[in-house]
Amino acid sequence: MENTSVTCLRTLAEPLAAISLSHLSSNTRQKLADNDLSANAYPTDCGGIVYVGSPPHRIPTESDLAAIFEVAELAGIIWLKFDCEAAVIDGLPVFEMPELAS
Repeated sequence: MENTSVTCLRTLAEPLAAISLSHLSSNTRQKLADNDLSANAYPTDCGGIVYVGSPPHRIPTESDLAAIFEVAELAGIIWLKFDCEAAVIDGLPVFEMPELAS
């Protein structure tokens, strides 16, 4: 593989942070699952990926997600991956998660 391809691909990379789905309220989690968020989102089986942008593409109407976007922008994060097994971030609100069925 040519080194130029690797270099070019690296210039196109955008920072992504994986954070706990518990940072979203149950309403926002449901909107993410239904692909009905006010921001560009891609639902997955265990959460979803949300585009923040730089500067932010749009400010979400969901207040919990809007607060996370503010922190993401300060951290230089372009994409957020919400996952039920990802890390809980200190300083962000945490909402109760339903018990997973065994």
